Amino acid sequence: MRFAFTDDQLAIRDAVREMLAAECPPTAVRAAWEGHGRTVGAWAGLAEMGVLGMLVPEAADGLGLSELDVVLVHQEAGRAALPDPLLHATLAAWMLGQAGDTHWLPRILDGSLTAAVGHCGRMPPADVYVMRLDDQVYAVPASAAHRREAESVDHTRRLGLVTFNPAEARVLDVDWDGAFDRGAVFAAAELVGLGRRALDMAVEYAKVREQFGKPIGTFQAVKHRLASALVDLAFAEPLVHRAAWCLATSDPAASVAVSMAKAKASDAAWAASKAALQVHGAIGYTTECDLHFWMKRIWALAQTWGDPRMHRERIAHHYLEDPHA
Repeated sequence: MRFAFTDDQLAIRDAVREMLAAECPPTAVRAAWEGHGRTVGAWAGLAEMGVLGMLVPEAADGLGLSELDVVLVHQEAGRAALPDPLLHATLAAWMLGQAGDTHWLPRILDGSLTAAVGHCGRMPPADVYVMRLDDQVYAVPASAAHRREAESVDHTRRLGLVTFNPAEARVLDVDWDGAFDRGAVFAAAELVGLGRRALDMAVEYAKVREQFGKPIGTFQAVKHRLASALVDLAFAEPLVHRAAWCLATSDPAASVAVSMAKAKASDAAWAASKAALQVHGAIGYTTECDLHFWMKRIWALAQTWGDPRMHRERIAHHYLEDPHA
């Protein structure tokens, strides 16, 4: 059995990484944080590359790829702290593709329409909302939704409390549980990317920040803290990739693999942000330092698509139901 990614999958990852390096540098993340909310060129670049429709069949103008292709893209989005709602677009396109939609889907794929996916409640602004309410999934145009602003620790996520009248929405016959699992694993992938970039920032800072006449990176205590955080991320990453493989192959145990990945990635990214902050000291928490934006995204994303406790409870429930699983 081959466990490595294919050359094509790595080529897609590298192309997205190169585009985001050009179109979503830290200055773009800072601008989004300070009020713009979105990037200028990254979203158009992702649409042009077909990234928004990677999970949509070719017959519906998507790329017809698998979760294994998509997971690496979301890891790169995390590395760049992409402010644009890529995860929501990926899920909305997958769900609308399942439902055979021809109204909203084409505009999601070309990037002209933004979508948000989740339970009725806190969601980012969008042109169409795909929401679960009372065990039913609805597609709700923004004109039929009622949105009241809500606070978020990550200022690039302009959350709102969204409600709607089911009579004004369209019912979608889609797999909500499958959408939740994909949301969780893609969030886990972004967390791995975010954590790795936070550690990279800490390593670079440790090379130039001096105490007692030496760079702090030469001190054993600093080395050990950063190495420990790196080990956590190194253990989380293959769990995320395995979960994507389970979804791509319709493995019966996909949900528990997803929960293992999301719980571990949330903890590992959180540990990486904590280590990076301790290396930077007080300046790391200020908005003058780019690390601030990556940390806040980690803290927010670790709690979405199921927090670590929820996913550990799902793992426990799975094995307590079937001890031989």
